[in-house]
Amino acid sequence: MFYVTLKYVLFRKLSGLTVFITGGSRGIGKAIALKAARDGANIVIAAKTAEPHPKLPGTIYTAAKEIEEAGGNCLPCVVDVREENQVVDAINKTVSKFGGIDIVVNNASAISLTPTLDTDMKRYDLMHNINTRGTFLVSKLCIPYLRKSKHAHILNISPPLNMNPNWFRDHVAYTMAKYGMSMCVLGMSAELRADNIAVNALWPRTAIYTAAVEMLSGSGNAKQLSRKPEIVADAAYAVLCRSVENCTGQFLIDDEVLQHEGVTDLSQYLNDPTYKGDLMMDFFLDEAPHDGFNTGKEIAKKKSGEDNIEKIFTKIDAHLTPEVAKGTNACFLFVVKGEEDRTYYVDLTGDGLAGKGKPTTKPDATLTMEAEKLEELFNGKLKAGDAYMSGKLKISGSLMKAMKLEKLMKLLKAKY
Repeated sequence: MFYVTLKYVLFRKLSGLTVFITGGSRGIGKAIALKAARDGANIVIAAKTAEPHPKLPGTIYTAAKEIEEAGGNCLPCVVDVREENQVVDAINKTVSKFGGIDIVVNNASAISLTPTLDTDMKRYDLMHNINTRGTFLVSKLCIPYLRKSKHAHILNISPPLNMNPNWFRDHVAYTMAKYGMSMCVLGMSAELRADNIAVNALWPRTAIYTAAVEMLSGSGNAKQLSRKPEIVADAAYAVLCRSVENCTGQFLIDDEVLQHEGVTDLSQYLNDPTYKGDLMMDFFLDEAPHDGFNTGKEIAKKKSGEDNIEKIFTKIDAHLTPEVAKGTNACFLFVVKGEEDRTYYVDLTGDGLAGKGKPTTKPDATLTMEAEKLEELFNGKLKAGDAYMSGKLKISGSLMKAMKLEKLMKLLKAKY
């Protein structure tokens, strides 16, 4: 019995360490907190949600209760990372209660997947003040205490720095704000190496299902197409347990971290273990390195895609009837992204018309996509809600009417 207990204690690598987590009242942040709590770590939840949100479950106090039930000690602190005095106060309370800080997880983040003209400056400032400035501020104020730790880590939940223009053109403000967190990793890892403080970034391969994702997507498929937050938590735990000397300045992907740890079965992280289809990929990850130039193969593929899109709208027009149009009563303009943007339309305000160019009726919604993704949208491989949530589909105008397209697409697919 003594051997088993001792062995358990020895393998609790974060036992007694103090972990300061921003935005940890729900989702990925809370999952990381619970994982560390099972080791007996001291957890500080530094988040804004002190009162229940009308649409999102969980507060810093409900999270604290779960953390303590999992075996950790918890200090919930009301913190808006935009407010320096609140961050200072939370750090002072942390040091007073636990004696120091060993690990910082910069998880708090704001998102708005909008192009430049649709991004108001209030939303721009929110993303930059939480994502980039908040990460810099929390890290900066914690560094004096991290320097005293024998196991000091900063882990930012942010993506690898990928200069593919694809990740900038549709939501440059969000990309700049998120990449700001990653630039903190790039700079601070080099700056703090001599202080034995590891600084790394972790990012999910796929969309991660949380209550916030469900609310934003409006799609019943979001859960099925996403992984559980526990995959990021397990990967974060693996990184935070690594030696400071051997793990710093890295941009890590959750499933790659776990595979390195010997985890070969990732099905445990599926929300639906029976689902065998493709998962929704997250932002900022390319299948292959981007060199800034189109190859001949890519150009040929692009031309083929243009032809396919025109054929799709020709088929739609041929099969549109008043019965199909009935119930939608909306006009849609499709902008196909490319070197020269092309437009198509589906007008369901009358008997139903579709074709190349612009409709005579004022569009209720404008949908912008790449040709390849638009083709997947109409052949049923990609759901409208999931495309919107993942940033593959940009919608301006009436979002509610745009989402009715999914039902229309099913009818059209059955016809052609």
